[in-house]
This record gives sequence, C-alpha cells and structure tokens, in this order.
Amino acid sequence: MINLIWMGMILVGFGFAAINGNIDSVTKAAFDGAQTGVTVSFGLISILVFWLGMMRLAEDSGLLKKVAKLLGPVVRFLFPDVPKNHPAMGYILSNMSANLFGLGNAATPMGIKAMQELQKLNPDKETASPAMCTLLALNTASITLIPTTLIAIRLNYESANPSEIVGTTLLATAVATAAAIIADRWYRRRTIRRQKAPGIGTSLGPDVKG
Repeated sequence: MINLIWMGMILVGFGFAAINGNIDSVTKAAFDGAQTGVTVSFGLISILVFWLGMMRLAEDSGLLKKVAKLLGPVVRFLFPDVPKNHPAMGYILSNMSANLFGLGNAATPMGIKAMQELQKLNPDKETASPAMCTLLALNTASITLIPTTLIAIRLNYESANPSEIVGTTLLATAVATAAAIIADRWYRRRTIRRQKAPGIGTSLGPDVKG
C-alpha cells in the first residue's frame, strides 16, 4: 500500500509538472534529491559505525548486561504477560538499549525479532497481543539519552553545535515515553475489564496483570 501511495504521488507530481511545463525543474529536483541522499548517507555511516562499535565494546565488556539487568524490573513491569526467561525478553532489552543511544538502525532488527517471539506467545495470531502493542508503543516513543542519528545529520550539514539537541531530545522523548506507557496501561486495563465481562472470553494469554 505504501508503495502505491508513493507511486501515485510521483505520478501526480510529474503530471502537474508536464501540464505546467516544469518537467525540467522536476527532473533537476529529483537528481539533486538523489545526490543529497547519497551525501547524507555517507555522513551517517561514520557516526553510526562509531556508535555501533561502541555498542559492541559495551557488549563485550559486560556493560550491556548491566544495563539490561537495570532495565529488567522495568521490562517485567511493562510486559507482565511475557515469561521472565523467554527469548523475547532478551530482544526487548536489546531493542530498548539501542534506542536509549539513538541507534534506531541497530534497534530495528532486535524489535523485529522481539515481535516474532511475542507472536509465538500470542493466542490470537490475527490480532496483536497486549505485549506486542506495548513494544510498538515503546519503540516508537523510546526515551533517547543520545540522539546519535540526529547528531550525525546535523554534523553532516555543518551545524555550529550539533549536540545542543541532546537536552531537548531527552525531555521530548521522556514525555513521549511516559505518555505511551500511560496510554498502554489504560488500554490494557480497559481490555481486561471487557474480557472479564459476562459472555466474553479472554485472549490476553496467561498471567496477565493490570
């Protein structure tokens, strides 16, 4: 569907350009955009490689395990219906750790693996489980200590102070994460109340707590 939407936008743009006689401008903009994309990508590679290397060092030194241990109680609170030693927990912790350092590219594969493991626990394969919804909300609004990718983009565009967004980013993501958690808990409780209503079965899986 997304591909069709983008294709439609491109065709409409070219159509209006042809009608108004601006095909040359559209073609030039397309090539300029492609050139900019490549330039930005090369600028991101260096900073992402650096931080991914730092993450590897943190993993080899045991720092990530300590971070995961600190996050453990929080994750168990947020995902009460996921068994403590289930593989999904490890992927969730890795996803949250990567997001803390603004490494969205590193967090994405861990999030996908976590979703796959959570799907194995899902009693209704056609509907997302509460744990899957919680993970999606947290991954979307994840609190970020160091916005690595944004800093890399600002460096690439020669910002005078590329790291000045750290404070505001931390505040904004903290508020977004708090809002996501509050909404998640509210919808969980509402769903549980509905499932407990007479004549309605439960599909939340075992050991679900409010």
